[in-house]
Amino acid sequence: MSTPTLTRVRTAYARNEEADRTEIWIDLRPRAEVEAEARALDERLAAGERLPLAGRLFAAKGNIDVQGLPTTAGCPAYAYWPEADAPVVARLRAAGAIVLGTTNLDQFATGLVGTRSPYGAVRGAHDPARISGGSSSGSAVAVALGIVDFALGTDTAGSGRVPAAFNGIVGLKPTRGIVPTTGVVPACASLDCVTVFARTLPEAEQALAHMTSPPARALPSLPQRAPGPWRVAVASPSQLGELDEGWGEAYEAAVAQLVTAGAEVRTIDLTPFTEAAAMLYQGAFVAERYTAVGHFIDKLTAEGGDGLDPTVTGIITRARDIPAHQLFADQDRLTALRTHALAELTDADALLLPTTPGHPTLARVAADQLGANARLGRFTNSTNLFDQAAVAVPAGEVNGLPFGVMLIGPAFTDERLARIAALLQPETWVAVVGAHLSGQPLNPQLLALGARLDRTTTTASVYRLHALATDPPKPGLVHVGQGGAAIEAEVWRLPTEGLGRLLTALPRPMTLGRVELADGTHVPGFLCEPAALEGAADITEYGGWRAYVNATR
Repeated sequence: MSTPTLTRVRTAYARNEEADRTEIWIDLRPRAEVEAEARALDERLAAGERLPLAGRLFAAKGNIDVQGLPTTAGCPAYAYWPEADAPVVARLRAAGAIVLGTTNLDQFATGLVGTRSPYGAVRGAHDPARISGGSSSGSAVAVALGIVDFALGTDTAGSGRVPAAFNGIVGLKPTRGIVPTTGVVPACASLDCVTVFARTLPEAEQALAHMTSPPARALPSLPQRAPGPWRVAVASPSQLGELDEGWGEAYEAAVAQLVTAGAEVRTIDLTPFTEAAAMLYQGAFVAERYTAVGHFIDKLTAEGGDGLDPTVTGIITRARDIPAHQLFADQDRLTALRTHALAELTDADALLLPTTPGHPTLARVAADQLGANARLGRFTNSTNLFDQAAVAVPAGEVNGLPFGVMLIGPAFTDERLARIAALLQPETWVAVVGAHLSGQPLNPQLLALGARLDRTTTTASVYRLHALATDPPKPGLVHVGQGGAAIEAEVWRLPTEGLGRLLTALPRPMTLGRVELADGTHVPGFLCEPAALEGAADITEYGGWRAYVNATR
């Protein structure tokens, strides 16, 4: 009999095959192995064990250790077999999440494009002719395509935010140090962060909560926030520089949306941010990348350089010859720029910026690797240099492709940034368990409302499922409390007005109510009038509608 987590695993592998994006993965775990883990997980749940991330599937960027898989950092010759999971992976697995594999990346996490890999260029989820963004490219696309529920990336210069913007998902870049980087191949060890991608802000926050540690450094004394609405700093159009067509208007629309939501906005001088951003690669700080993997690259180059990306190799080996005095000069300049930047943000809760200036095609990046990459980091490169936190979220579309913005704030203001970011997400969620599931007869109704699949999960173990005598056949989900079970469910994200239209067209005996999910959260979802259960078969034992349909065909 299929169990809820097992059903979710099988769905994920089916979606992966359907997507046919082999470049997403460096190593995908064998399906039989993951199914065995899913069965064991469901047995633990049935025995009463509480696992808050049970049924969630995730992927880890290929520079993060996953026991049983090689860590390559995007270079086959660099591969080693870790003795244990990185702490971030271990914590997620301990909470019940299942890792599917390791994902492709710009080699040694050097790039914002997602094309610098011997495992292939990772194409954008929405337009395969465009880049996916890097360096956490495979992780972002695996989330955007619905293969996994969330994924781990890393962010030194923007790698946990740029791919989020290009693929229409959320990217959380936490304060440095609150998520351990042990078991992560460093890019610039003093700046690196482990990040989270998810399709929704709550799901990204939930995953991050299981990854964090008590701060390894003293908490700063942040200025006491005066009462009142959120205060958000924004950039003037003249300081944003050249943007892709329609991106300036999309940014202004995001600013207007915050104002409509009650935020106060004011324009600041963006100069210290953009000047510091240019220093990350043009100054001495790039030398830390040579410290991380430079000697390995030198050795492999001497042996023929098989598997090395030439652009990455050039960036890292040039850093070998940067003189020490330049580092000290750059540190002094960075201190002055950071002082200027913090002064600009004195009374602001956050800074709102476009995540990138544009979304280039694969061909454009191939024609100008360094120039295209530098442009993409215009707004993201300074964040870790200034010791700031950030969250990247979708903010509409331009010409049919995702447009994203990010909110940046001082270290340890992560929760504040997420609350402001939530003002840019005027959407709701609906849980479905039957004919509205992916591939089922009524799923087109959701698609017609602009709904997007958020995640596949299960309900809390307080429901029973019945097969109703309807056309098309539908199940009836009823809350029973004790004696209930977890039922496979999909959570769909749709415009708020779409939920009202869905309710208006909903035929009896179906109703819309609050459905409790396995993680304890509640979302609107399809339930059933109790009177309709008379004579209806109880199919709870199948764990979900799809499993029942497949078993009775």
